[in-house]
Amino acid sequence: MRTLSVLFLAALVAGCASTHAGQADFSGERDIAAALTASADAWNRGDLDGHVAMYADSAAFMTGTGPVVGRARTAETLRAAFFQGERPLQQLRFERVAVRPLGAGHALATGRFILSGGGRPDASGWFSTVWERSTAGWRIIHDHSS
Repeated sequence: MRTLSVLFLAALVAGCASTHAGQADFSGERDIAAALTASADAWNRGDLDGHVAMYADSAAFMTGTGPVVGRARTAETLRAAFFQGERPLQQLRFERVAVRPLGAGHALATGRFILSGGGRPDASGWFSTVWERSTAGWRIIHDHSS
């Protein structure tokens, strides 16, 4: 029994060490942060297609009335709520972004979004996005912003 306990403890320590090492080597953090920056830049230029380029085709975007599924429907929802013609009503930026791996090909990104300018009061909230690495790069598969 003692040998079994020692083996279990050794396996547990080895597993924790390999998980920690994998997190230290996680390069998705840079890629996802860059994608978020590019997305906000596209929004601010009025390029809504560029803004939603970080979404997978089948991404779920949570709204107050329920999920919107698909990149195109997400863009339609954002256009109706936050754009006037081809221009955003306010400028977008992200703050306090944190990215952590959720296994080899997935990650969780959380942070704060801020909409400002346009003669309107600032609007802000928090987001959590689940990302998946594909041949096209990191893409959002689930977005919950409030």
